Amino acid sequence: MTDAFPFSAEAFRRRALQQTGSPVEDAAREHGDHLLNPTLIDFAEGLTLKDAAVLVPVVDDGAEAKVILTQRTTTLRKHSGQIAFPGGAIDPEDGSAERAAVREAEEEIGLAPHFVETVGRLPTYFTTTGFRITPVLSVVKRGFDLKLNPTEVDEAFEVPLSFLMNEANHQRSSRLFDGRERQFYLMPYEQRNIWGVTAGILRTLYERLYA
Repeated sequence: MTDAFPFSAEAFRRRALQQTGSPVEDAAREHGDHLLNPTLIDFAEGLTLKDAAVLVPVVDDGAEAKVILTQRTTTLRKHSGQIAFPGGAIDPEDGSAERAAVREAEEEIGLAPHFVETVGRLPTYFTTTGFRITPVLSVVKRGFDLKLNPTEVDEAFEVPLSFLMNEANHQRSSRLFDGRERQFYLMPYEQRNIWGVTAGILRTLYERLYA
């Protein structure tokens, strides 16, 4: 069935619940920084990974849904100033990636849980910095009032889902890190550059739901 409004939150919800591709649990090592950088890291050999979850918050805005992203503060020790999804470590008391992602979104940007409907997951995303990230897909109702945690987030903003799911906006770029070249996806939007893990997760979202 063809969606009349493919970039609406309703279409996103349906695609998230019925996503194609190998099952999420069977696709664990198919997604991550290593796809573009196969020589940087070997996930099969003894790497201790930290479990984390991020919320992919798709705001119900009629025919043109929006995705909430954050800009991390410049004072953070890691990934300062970068564009990110709200998220963080999965704590033992969370019990699931979904609960961790929703909790982190409330702590980071003040997104109240009763506005958030989780609708699925993407395959685990492995990073070259040692994280095993579970992206949690969600639909967010309008009416929320964000309150940013200033120690973590400088700004929260919205990007049209249609822009992020347009392959023409998915560039490939590279940069030297610790003397080694690293390849990554880059999605310039207005004055911002969405890149690295965030762009990689968005690329996975495109491949499973919109390609």
